[in-house]
Amino acid sequence: MRFGMSGTFLPGNMEDFTPEIAKKVKSFGFSGVFTRFRENDPFETTTAQCHRVRDVLADEGIRMYQTTGYWQCLIHPDETERKKAVRTVQEALRVAGDIGARGIDTGPGSMNPTGPWNPHPENWSERSRDQLIKSLRECAKAAADNQVYLSLEGHQLVVLEDEVVTKEILDAVDSPWVRSDLDPANWVTLKTVYWTGEYIDRIFDTLGTHIVSGHAKDVTLTNAHTLHLPTCAAGKGMLDFKAYIGRMDALDPEYPLIVEGAQESELPEVSAFLHGTAAELGIEVIE
Repeated sequence: MRFGMSGTFLPGNMEDFTPEIAKKVKSFGFSGVFTRFRENDPFETTTAQCHRVRDVLADEGIRMYQTTGYWQCLIHPDETERKKAVRTVQEALRVAGDIGARGIDTGPGSMNPTGPWNPHPENWSERSRDQLIKSLRECAKAAADNQVYLSLEGHQLVVLEDEVVTKEILDAVDSPWVRSDLDPANWVTLKTVYWTGEYIDRIFDTLGTHIVSGHAKDVTLTNAHTLHLPTCAAGKGMLDFKAYIGRMDALDPEYPLIVEGAQESELPEVSAFLHGTAAELGIEVIE
C-alpha cells in the first residue's frame, strides 16, 4: 500500500514546487502527491518546466501519483465543445507524462455551467454516457503514448453516478489506460452510509481491475431535516477504511491511496490513522 496527499500547501503553479515542499510531504509520512497545477495551461506548459518538477521529486524520493486533468466537460452535446475538452485531456496527459506522473485525475464534467461536479438533469442521460465513451476512446491513445493512466473520478451528481455505470462505461471504452480513480465517499448515499464496509466491498466486486488508484476522504451524515452528507478528513467520519485499505491492497499493493479533504493541520492525524489502519491489517506501507 502506498499513501499520498493532495491539496493544502501544494502550489497551484508548478514553478512554485520546490525541494522544501517535497521534503514537507515526506515529513507527514506520504510517499507521493496529487498536484492540481491549475495555473499552468496544458497547451502552453513546456517539457522543460515539467522536467524541473520531475527532477525535484526524484531528488527527494517523492512520486507524482497524479496531476490534474482539468475537469473539462467530456459529455458536452456540442461536438466543437466536446472535441475541445478532449484536446485538453490529451494535453494534460502529455504534461503528466513529462512530469513522470503515474496518472491524471479527471471527472466527466457536468452540463451545469457553474462547475464540473454540479448537478444537471442531462448529466445522467444516455446521450451523456455515449458522449463520455466517445471522448474517452479519443483520449486513450494519448494515455497509452504517454504511459499515463487516465483515471476517472465519479460522483453521484455526474454521469459516473455509481460503480455500475462506471463499469459499463469503462467496459465500453476497453482501454488498459482508461481506469477508475476510486473515491467511495463520492458515491455514499443515505442507503449505504451506515454500512460503508459492505458498500465498499460491492464497489470492488463490481469494478475490480478497472480500479487503478483511490482517494481517501471521509463522509458523515448530519442531524438535519434535509439530507446532507458532508465530507471530512479520513478517520473522522463513517467510511470503513479497514475495508477500503484491505480491498485496495488486495487489488495491488503498489496502488496509491491519496488523501483529499484534509487541512494541513489535520495531516499528522490523518497519516497516523492510515498507517495505523494498515498496520492493524498487517499491510506493509511502501515508502
